[in-house]
Amino acid sequence: MISTKGRYALRAMIDLAEHARDGEYVPLMEVAERQQISEKYLESIVSSLSKAGLVKGVRGKGGGYRLNRAPSEYTVEEILSVTEATLAPVACVACEDEPEACDRRDGCPTYPLWKGLDDMISSYLGGVTLADLIDGTVSVDVMGGCPSDTSGARS
Repeated sequence: MISTKGRYALRAMIDLAEHARDGEYVPLMEVAERQQISEKYLESIVSSLSKAGLVKGVRGKGGGYRLNRAPSEYTVEEILSVTEATLAPVACVACEDEPEACDRRDGCPTYPLWKGLDDMISSYLGGVTLADLIDGTVSVDVMGGCPSDTSGARS
C-alpha cells in the first residue's frame, strides 16, 4: 500500500510542475495551502525529494522549490521510491537481492505470482510520468491493466 507520504509527494510534485513558471521557485507555504497538507509534514517530504535530486530548494526571499527536470522526465515509480521503503507486494520480492531473506523462495510455488505482480507494478508506475498525471492522460486499460491514453485508441 502506498503511504500518505507517497501520495502527498506526488501531489506536491504535480503542484510544483503546475505553478513554477520560467524556473521560479514556489513557496512551500503556497503548496501546503493548495494541497491542504501540513507545511511541516510537507517540508519533510520535499526535503526527501530534494536530497534525491528531484527538486531544488532555495531559502529566503523569492525562495521555495521547483522541479529539476521537465514533468515528462519524472516517473511515478521514481517519485514513490523516494518516500516508500518498497513498492513490492510481499517481502520476499522486496529483498530478492538477499538470498538469505527467504529460505523458502527457491521452492515456493507462490513466488512467481508475487514476482510477476511486482514486475507489473514496476512497469505500470514506471510508465506513468508526472506530465501524464498533469495532462490527465492516465487511464486503466481494463483488459491489460497497463497505462493507456484516454483517446480510446488501442496500441
